[in-house]
Amino acid sequence: MSHKHLSRCVIGSLLLAFLLFFQPSKAQYNFTEVDALLDANKKEIDESFCIQLYKDGKIIYNKSVGEFTGKTQAPIASCSKWLTAALIMVLVDEGKLSLDDRVSKYIPLFSKYSKGYITIKQCLAHLTGIESEPIKLSSILQRTKYYSLEEEVNDFASKKEIAANPGIEFRYSNIGMNIAGRVAEIVSKKNFDQIMQEKLLRPLQMRNTSFSSFNAPNPSGGAVSTANDYMNFLSMLLNKGMFNGKRILSEQSIGMMHTTQTNGPMIKYAPKIAAGYNYGLGEWIQETDEKGNATVVSSPGLFGTWPVIDMCRGYAAIVFTKNLITEEKRELYGKIKESINQQIVENCK
Repeated sequence: MSHKHLSRCVIGSLLLAFLLFFQPSKAQYNFTEVDALLDANKKEIDESFCIQLYKDGKIIYNKSVGEFTGKTQAPIASCSKWLTAALIMVLVDEGKLSLDDRVSKYIPLFSKYSKGYITIKQCLAHLTGIESEPIKLSSILQRTKYYSLEEEVNDFASKKEIAANPGIEFRYSNIGMNIAGRVAEIVSKKNFDQIMQEKLLRPLQMRNTSFSSFNAPNPSGGAVSTANDYMNFLSMLLNKGMFNGKRILSEQSIGMMHTTQTNGPMIKYAPKIAAGYNYGLGEWIQETDEKGNATVVSSPGLFGTWPVIDMCRGYAAIVFTKNLITEEKRELYGKIKESINQQIVENCK
């Protein structure tokens, strides 16, 4: 064989290998069943939505329906809690506060009204013991009477009753996260949205995400975002705190977020869509392994968006929409996840 012919064979082989390596990621998987589920249930999800699936550093599935794309901005309701918990963990990494700090260290008013033992960790886990009502649309609208987070949190201290000792009973609400958000303002000497932008959103290139508000910012449910932006956040958590080669959160902080803080008897109120789940810090623990370690975590929002991370299969997914969440949607989203799982091998031992 001539050197010229040999060179052509080598070049051809290298070119073929290059093309195979850079084939679209979807070629590795068959998401036909996912497509069929989404097409058959468009009305149940919403007239417009976007679903994305991230694995191994790239988006491997991306489907948009109606007017929604990965760049469409919409309110994300309680998906905001995951962002707020992560921000608090950034401040923990920086040494500006500790999860075991009592809130009264920063807001003495809590001690005056017999709430001096509540810790920041308990705030992130909905274990403050402060009385609360279920989160619903009317309660979100009622917040417009507050013009600052300080004003709202001072009302929690002075006007809300204690229903249980801190750390004993779980009640899902806006109270704990908003207290934690106010502590973040105090230690940073900046308003909540500004801290969030500087510490988390800009480093994650979440340019279309904001907690900005004409009234008091709402760390529990006041963010607007996009599927593309939120996926940046999910990918960071999945990659143990790294994003684009830069560390955003320590592995220890992410481990704390994934650590279960509740058990069944502790849960006095949880939304029906989260029935049967336990809670970490800012996230629901959907599934655990035989040792109790979190394997699937999520933070669904009232307006229908459902972000989820499956650590055993190494992927993050989000259904991004703007339509009230229902028990039927939980069941449907579960079916979609099961279909995804059939294509991605579990690697937990």
